[in-house]
Amino acid sequence: MGIAEHPPQGSIVTVDYTKGFRKPEMVKVRLAVVLSPKIANRPNLCTVVPLSMTEPDPKMPYNRSLDVPFQLPPSWGNQTRWICGDMVNAVAFHRIDLLRMGKDIRGTRIYQMQQLPPDLFKAVRTCALHGLGMSGLTKHL
Repeated sequence: MGIAEHPPQGSIVTVDYTKGFRKPEMVKVRLAVVLSPKIANRPNLCTVVPLSMTEPDPKMPYNRSLDVPFQLPPSWGNQTRWICGDMVNAVAFHRIDLLRMGKDIRGTRIYQMQQLPPDLFKAVRTCALHGLGMSGLTKHL
């Protein structure tokens, strides 16, 4: 697991939360949306918003359902996910992996590199702002 360069904003990656995290933090490998662009003088770090398959109860302003509009690897399925805007974090590249879609006829790995459309990425950013206690900034998105 691990990537060499910053994935694009709005792309979906897997993040390994199994080492160094404890409940109530995320504690397993899960899908996450890349929130940050590449930032100078911040090498090998990426800010992400995790996604969950469990519908929150109660739903809060930092939660929203998200139907990923492109194909995910079969191991992840294509069911509705929930944005966990209260669990935003910066993770090192060694925790992040791109979505592996299989291999082409030459045996080269194929990665899902599509980004969320602007309206869905805005929803992710809105949830993140609510989760950080900065809901007043959502009017600027």
